[in-house]
Amino acid sequence: MARALSSETLHATSVAIGGRAVLLCGISGIGKSDLGLRLIDRGATLISDDYTLIKRMDGRLVATAPATIAGKMEVRSLGIVAMPHVANVPVALLVDLFDQVDRMPLDPLFRAVAGMDVPVVKIAPREASAPIKVELALRILGLAP
Repeated sequence: MARALSSETLHATSVAIGGRAVLLCGISGIGKSDLGLRLIDRGATLISDDYTLIKRMDGRLVATAPATIAGKMEVRSLGIVAMPHVANVPVALLVDLFDQVDRMPLDPLFRAVAGMDVPVVKIAPREASAPIKVELALRILGLAP
């Protein structure tokens, strides 16, 4: 019998919006850190850049940074920058980043993370509206506080 994971490290930049963690996932170079930086400019707070530790705690998932990168963000052309950050933020949403996405999503998507399902939306990170779409997805899915 397979044992459910109680923690998992994702290749994801994560930010807190209204006290809820949003996981920005995608291949290297897709724009995870860039979208995270634009969300921070709109009021989000950094949780972790590039890799995020997801832990199951008290029946929910929380996101935090690995100790080696806590409070640091890679900003292309500027290098590693110290940033205010938060830890152990309840996970609300996983955002899969792709260069092109469907115009109209088919069915609600979920992904198992550390043994629990997390809602998923697909967004093109380089669109000017991408940060607004992330915030709107939280509201539409009823995940905003």
